[in-house]
Amino acid sequence: MTAFFGMGKLGSGFVRALRRRGKEVRVWNRTHARAQALEAWGAAAFQDPAEAARGATRLHLALSDDASVDEVLEQARAGFAAGVTIVDHTTTSATGTAARVARWADRGITFVHAPVFMGPQNALDSTGIMLVSGDPARVEALRPALEAMTGKLSYLGPRTDAAAAFKLMGNLLLMFLTTGLADLLALAKATGVLPEDAAKLLDVFNPGVTVAARMNRMVEGKFSEPSWELAMARKDARLMLEEAARAHVPLAVLPAIAARMDTVIAEGHGSADWTVLAKDALTR
Repeated sequence: MTAFFGMGKLGSGFVRALRRRGKEVRVWNRTHARAQALEAWGAAAFQDPAEAARGATRLHLALSDDASVDEVLEQARAGFAAGVTIVDHTTTSATGTAARVARWADRGITFVHAPVFMGPQNALDSTGIMLVSGDPARVEALRPALEAMTGKLSYLGPRTDAAAAFKLMGNLLLMFLTTGLADLLALAKATGVLPEDAAKLLDVFNPGVTVAARMNRMVEGKFSEPSWELAMARKDARLMLEEAARAHVPLAVLPAIAARMDTVIAEGHGSADWTVLAKDALTR
């Protein structure tokens, strides 16, 4: 029997998918009405986390943060069966995850972190990407259950906090991409280009195809043979900032990028490839 805590859009999608596969599921949510809504799908809803966890061989979590995970698990602990495995899908800090794995190991309970790049529909359809890390034997024991929940299960190695770190890095990239697109639309506004016309740029210019090569150049530190000199990139940033300023249109990301460019140019790297902006991140 499976217990699932956190009946937000992601957690409820997972539970409905489990019920589609005929799995017995007990559910809990801080707002009980959300758990009760899953009874229409055949899940059993509980107000007490310990009662929801009682008898479960596997407990899944899809909560909000480190504090909520720790709080709810302490409340549920009295109901844990011997040999229960906790699988946490919550986006949490790497530091908190490592401490959590160690704390529950000291208590004789397996805790595995398996965050996801999945939306509610992915959870319902068992598609998307699930990350997992930690002891390989424990992950292999869970693999059949986890693979049934997602389109792709990606094992990131024995570090207990690796999945947490990679999830945060992925979300960081999504944040930059989204805010970068927002800045693109802001610059379009400043230069008198309609949003729907600005969007057509992606029909002819796809920067995504260069991402892997650019990352490799950064990781390898190959900055001495520039394809785009940092000083020239900074000039282009100046043009963009000037256009936005003339139109009184604020930009969210570009000012910080320009400031970083100025710092690295002042350190003597103006003639290097602009990927030299990553140089400090490569220092061990």
